[in-house]
Amino acid sequence: MRIVLAIYRVRGALYFVAAGVLIGNALFGRLITAEGALPYRNVVVWVAMALAALCVVLTYLVPRLLPQQSSRSVLAPVVGRWQALNSPASAVPSHGVRAYGQAYAIDLVYDDSQAPRPEFGQTMMSNPNKYPAFGQPVYAMINGTVVRASDWRRDHRTRSNAWGIVYMMIEGALRELGGPGFVIGNHVVIRGDDGVFAVVAHLKRGSVTVSIGQRIGAGALVGHCGNSGNSSEPHVHAQLMDRSSFWTGQGIPMGFSNIANGDETPATSTELPENGEHLIARPARTATEN
Repeated sequence: MRIVLAIYRVRGALYFVAAGVLIGNALFGRLITAEGALPYRNVVVWVAMALAALCVVLTYLVPRLLPQQSSRSVLAPVVGRWQALNSPASAVPSHGVRAYGQAYAIDLVYDDSQAPRPEFGQTMMSNPNKYPAFGQPVYAMINGTVVRASDWRRDHRTRSNAWGIVYMMIEGALRELGGPGFVIGNHVVIRGDDGVFAVVAHLKRGSVTVSIGQRIGAGALVGHCGNSGNSSEPHVHAQLMDRSSFWTGQGIPMGFSNIANGDETPATSTELPENGEHLIARPARTATEN
């Protein structure tokens, strides 16, 4: 069983390698004409196909065998009124897949009545700075040490109608070929003292305020909301996982300790809102750690 779980943990990397071999064979396989090379090429292709099939089988069968993780209470990575999308309170895995440690991830969209979002269904794409979430501060969810900090990827235009979403789905498949960073976008990963890793993602280009190795406290500013990676509009993606690597990390359930669900004040619940519901997050009492 341990071997099966170990292979399951690295299935993403294995699938990535297998897909690379199969795509390479489809594009360049006919160029291999050296005598005696064809049998070796065929063996490599068959092994890649078997490996890809194994990864697919593991993806569907192994999740029910995974040990149950207890939920962690953390600070919300945002302040103010935000709407929940792709919430684990509605479905697990919340984003439809467990890859990249996303099983219990949540997406948060800034939804302040004083700064309404552009309506969906108008232009196919638009400038992300038209959305009130763009540039909103993003905070550390836990005390810990920064182990990953990336903010070089651009903020692309939003996908603002049905055709834009279709475009994003095609684009997303291509992003997968580049690895997790091109899907997650700009991000910060913090390792907590208990071995849990907290992730905030889709950050604005050039906005990350922390560096690898830096010790920070829950509530410390780490960056600003952007539209990098596989994102239809500016939002904050938040998750916990048990490894620092998106390739091997498994998701961990979480709740926010400084929120009110709906429009209640002050915060009254640590449970995450369901899809379409709102939370109001209050500022953390402390934002630094000595």
